[in-house]
Amino acid sequence: MLNTIITGTEITASAFFICTAVSLILGLASAALAMYKNRYSQSFVLTLAMLPAMVQVIIMLVNGNIGAGVAVAGAFGLIRFRSAPGSAKEIGMVFLATAIGLATGMGYVVLAAAFFCIMAAFSLLLTATGFGAGRADERELKITIPENLDYDGLFDDLFAKYTASAELERVKTTNMGTLYELAYKIILRDARTTKAFLDELRERNGNLTIVCGKPTTKEAL
Repeated sequence: MLNTIITGTEITASAFFICTAVSLILGLASAALAMYKNRYSQSFVLTLAMLPAMVQVIIMLVNGNIGAGVAVAGAFGLIRFRSAPGSAKEIGMVFLATAIGLATGMGYVVLAAAFFCIMAAFSLLLTATGFGAGRADERELKITIPENLDYDGLFDDLFAKYTASAELERVKTTNMGTLYELAYKIILRDARTTKAFLDELRERNGNLTIVCGKPTTKEAL
């Protein structure tokens, strides 16, 4: 059942069209999986849909030729260095589409379909369970204060009142050293009290800039 449909070095027309059809179908399915609850660009999903078929044809053309295989590896290296880095999920989807193309290029169409179904089910399960996601009540708080204020313990009473935890992550100077920007990682006790929390912070920092939002994550590897 999981055997290849390509026998020997000759690739028949029927085998080529079957492998190409499976590659295109699984490529579209991979693109749809990448689009699910994720930000994406049209160029990325179009490329992802075509990638398995393109890799499949390359593998069929190589077909045991070592010299051609080395040339293809060099071409892939050039493409890698001329492309912009994507998010970790995008890179993972590219690897999935490449693996599908490798399998169909060698004639293992059932294996490629089974592998995609397993990976798609696993990805959807992790997404549905929120695996690896941060806490919903976690916030990144940036407070600007004048340079003459001692920031050590300046907002401790407000943090104790409105947050479950607060951690100072970094301090940097701004505006030619006349201001400090304090970056905190906080967990709110109640999101409904955010405005009152910010109002009291503004009274404490002289109504300078305050930024409060969800923490940023580094998507790219």
